Amino acid sequence: MMQIDVDGDGKPLVLVHSLLTDSTAYDLAGPALATDHQVIRVSLPGFGSSPPLDLASPTIFDLAEAVANALDEAKVGSDAAVLGNGLGAFVVVALAIRHGDRFDELIVANGGAAFSPQRQGAFTTMSDLVDESGMEAVVDIAVKRIFTGDYLASHPDAINERREVLVKTDPGAFAAACRALRDMDLRRQAADITNRTLVIAGGADETTPPEMARDLAALIPRAEFVVLDGCGHCPPLEQPNEFVKTITNFLKNGSN
Repeated sequence: MMQIDVDGDGKPLVLVHSLLTDSTAYDLAGPALATDHQVIRVSLPGFGSSPPLDLASPTIFDLAEAVANALDEAKVGSDAAVLGNGLGAFVVVALAIRHGDRFDELIVANGGAAFSPQRQGAFTTMSDLVDESGMEAVVDIAVKRIFTGDYLASHPDAINERREVLVKTDPGAFAAACRALRDMDLRRQAADITNRTLVIAGGADETTPPEMARDLAALIPRAEFVVLDGCGHCPPLEQPNEFVKTITNFLKNGSN
C-alpha cells in the first residue's frame, strides 16, 4: 500500500516528489497550499513507507500506474489537480497520457519529455553505483543537484537534511527509477495530453534544465510555461513562496 498523506480541505491537489527527495520536499509549500486545497502527498514506490514495485525493470508508466492506484485508494475525484516535481514530473506526464480523464489540471515542475544522451549516461552511472554500493555511493552528489550554489551557501543545513532523507530510500527502487528516466521518451505521446497544463522550470536547474521544460510545454496543446528565476531542481524547497503563488494563480485562473 502506497504512503499517502492528506491535509486541508477543498479542491484536491496531488503532489508527487522528485527522485532526489521524498514527500517531505513539500513540507514548506504544503501548509500554504492546504489553506485552499485538500493536499494529497503520494510517496513513490520505494520512497517513504511505500513498498517498491515487484517488477524487474519498471518504466515511467509503471510508476504512473502506481500513482493512479494511489488516487483510487485515496478516493481522489476527477476535479483534482496533479503536480509532480523532478521524477514526479515525468510520472504525472505519463499519468496524463494514460489517465488524463481521471483528473483536471496537470502541473509539471522541473520535468520534460526525454533526456539527452549525455544525461541518460548520468542516470546509468547513478543506477550502477547504487546497485554496487547502495545509496551512500551517490547521496552527496545527488543532494548537490537539488539546489543552486547560492541556496546552499545561505542554507548550510540543507545538505544534511536531504542526505538523511535519501539514505532511507530503497536502493533498488532508486536505481530502477534512474533507469526508467534514462529509457523514457514521452515526446510523441505528450501531444495527446488534453489537460490544461502548467509547466514550471527552474531557471538555474542543471538537472532538468529550462529548455527541457520549454520543449515539453510546446508539445502539450493547452500548456502554459513559467520560469522561476534563480531556482534549482526543487522549487518547493528552494522557492516555496513563489512556487505556491505560481500554482495558486494557475488554478484560480482556471476556475474563473
